[in-house]
Amino acid sequence: MTHRPVHTTTPQRPCPSRLVTGHSQRNRSLLGLALLLALTACDRAEKAATTAGRPVQVVKIEASSLAGGVDLSGEIQAEKTVSLAFRIAGRITDRPVNVGDRVAPGQIIARLDRTIESNAVTAARAALEAARGEVVTARNTFERQERLMGQGFTTRPRFDLALKAQETAQAALENAEAQLELAQDRLGFTDLRANVAGVVTVRSAEPGEVVQPGQTIVQIAREDGRDAVFNVPARLLEAKAGDYIVRVALADAPGVSAIGRIREISPQADPVTRTFQVRVGLLDSPEAMRLGSTVVGSIETASAVIMSIPATALTQSGTSPAVWIVDPAKSTVSLRPIDILRFDPDHVIVSQGLAPGETIVSGGVQALHPGQRVAPLPPAAGGRTAAATTARTPG
Repeated sequence: MTHRPVHTTTPQRPCPSRLVTGHSQRNRSLLGLALLLALTACDRAEKAATTAGRPVQVVKIEASSLAGGVDLSGEIQAEKTVSLAFRIAGRITDRPVNVGDRVAPGQIIARLDRTIESNAVTAARAALEAARGEVVTARNTFERQERLMGQGFTTRPRFDLALKAQETAQAALENAEAQLELAQDRLGFTDLRANVAGVVTVRSAEPGEVVQPGQTIVQIAREDGRDAVFNVPARLLEAKAGDYIVRVALADAPGVSAIGRIREISPQADPVTRTFQVRVGLLDSPEAMRLGSTVVGSIETASAVIMSIPATALTQSGTSPAVWIVDPAKSTVSLRPIDILRFDPDHVIVSQGLAPGETIVSGGVQALHPGQRVAPLPPAAGGRTAAATTARTPG
């Protein structure tokens, strides 16, 4: 009996190194897939963010002016005053008006002694009557010589003499008439009458005083205008008359006020105070603003156009201050240098570099770069949408 060798087959197990390698490949594949998905999501997010733009706060620039206020103390005076005086010399016999009295056109202000002027009128009338008599005599003589000349009974010299006598008498008559008119005018000049309506502010002569022609008797403030008069330092006289609007109010009653314009500026300073007198013509001044009342005038001045922007909008371009300008068509930003006039607690006064109507970034300026798209956020409730304000400087 033959024995055959029995071959036993042992089952083979997988190699541990191959098993590990297979798992790693699968893990790598899964990790790569996850990484690819993450990158794709990030790319989509970045594209979406780029398309939408970075959210920022914006404001729109508006033009304004740098205003300054100056308060001055002054008084109310008449816009026009009239000084009344006699045209002839004489002694005042009566002056029926006093300071503070209202006068009307034609009202008698003062009178002179009329004795001399009355006598002059009487003499002029007598001379006129005599001249008329001479004219009648000369005319009759000439008419007689004219008839005789026509009949041939007189000579040419006698005729010429009669003609000359008539002409001389006529000239003397005209002179007498003129002398009478002059004497009557001088008699009328003994009464000083007001030629305007107003208030007597000054009296310079008393009854019994002898005055000369042109010497002021009274001064009248006309009622057709009022001025507020101030003494102003030279530094406030940069503008010419009419450039400023002045609000004038009573010192003891600020509610009583009027508006006026600078009408006149004195060309010479006061030798003591070194100030200039400025007259402000009032428009429709109230009745309470009487002559001599103390008033306070507020003058508003204005400079060139400026812009006021929020302090949060300020950034830098190198060493210069700058702001981000928003292009409304492309929604992109660009950096622009600006000139700053003044820093306020929460605003910056810009003198150059911005134009009214432009839009700037006021919030989120740190994370921007030129050409970047932005998405302006809506303004907060009750918040401002314009960057400009009117700045006021203390007087």
